[in-house]
Amino acid sequence: NPGLHYLNLQNGTVWRWNRPIYDPNGELSHIRVENRLLPAGPTVKDIIADAAFYYGLVKFLGEQTRPVWSRMSFATAEANFISGARDGLTARLEWPTLGTIDVVELVGSHLLDDARLGLEALGVAPDCIEDYLGIIHDRVDNRQNGATWQLAALTEAGAGSRPDTRQRREALARVLRQYLANQEAGAPVHTWST
Repeated sequence: NPGLHYLNLQNGTVWRWNRPIYDPNGELSHIRVENRLLPAGPTVKDIIADAAFYYGLVKFLGEQTRPVWSRMSFATAEANFISGARDGLTARLEWPTLGTIDVVELVGSHLLDDARLGLEALGVAPDCIEDYLGIIHDRVDNRQNGATWQLAALTEAGAGSRPDTRQRREALARVLRQYLANQEAGAPVHTWST
């Protein structure tokens, strides 16, 4: 089994969304592809809900007669990506046949149904589909994800005070303690209060 040190070094410094990994460890050396596009939480239920939404939607969109990527320019997809990353649940996106639309409307009124059909085509149990896509539905309905919760919690805790003050450090510590307690409780982030 060749060690391929330089290949592993390259893969350790380049972070692609889908990353080929060669693992020469022990007798079971193997090659795998890591899919690194899903967010990490804040709870296990949130992670599973994100995965269900993503994989269901990919299945549905990939089987369309004319896939969405053939009806949207790269520049539009890039602008949507930037808007989604910057504005989160307040983003406005361009979508084929719908024009410019609020992301919560796009997800809640269109993409969740498509993801459901994709998960059904993959043979996912109906109760799992309802549970996990229900989390996505409630997240967009409540307009609260991990980022919006953190911003609201920081504002409420008084973390908007001047940097490097005792008040700000105490507020940040309170928010972190609350975040960890919520995470350990395991309820999806859209149910968290600040």
